[in-house]
Amino acid sequence: MSRNFGLVLALVCVSLLCLAPVSVAQDKPADKSKDGKDAEFKVPPEDAKKVNPLKSDASTLADGKKLFGSQCALCHGKDGDGKGDLAQDMKLSMHDYHDPATLKDRSDGELFYILSKGKGDMPGEGDRLSETQRWELITYIRSIAVKTAAGTQPAKDEKKPQ
Repeated sequence: MSRNFGLVLALVCVSLLCLAPVSVAQDKPADKSKDGKDAEFKVPPEDAKKVNPLKSDASTLADGKKLFGSQCALCHGKDGDGKGDLAQDMKLSMHDYHDPATLKDRSDGELFYILSKGKGDMPGEGDRLSETQRWELITYIRSIAVKTAAGTQPAKDEKKPQ
């Protein structure tokens, strides 16, 4: 009898393990339609309206940069160019955050939602990072394009600062 009980218990455990990923996957917003094609990714309007509560100061940027290096660089590249090692291994096409056009149509609330819930192959960071850490990352990511736009190269006939 104890042998049958052990077998039943083992089958129940295996069944529960098989079902666990299904419930996790349901929490993530759908990026694909039923036919496997990309569906339009939509952020709920109430989430899109969220405003970053953090100031873009040296401390916030430093914290965001440190988090980016440990949490995002593997896919998004160490400097945000979209050429991270894992993304290249997985043959993923990533956005280049140096290009100001990349995020110009996304609100901070939309970025926060995507960072929290995940999108496509990107897992959500809602369970792993605090709300403040996610806002720090958004502040840093926004700064990458600003620095690049401000740091454009002078024309050939202009004198370079010495």
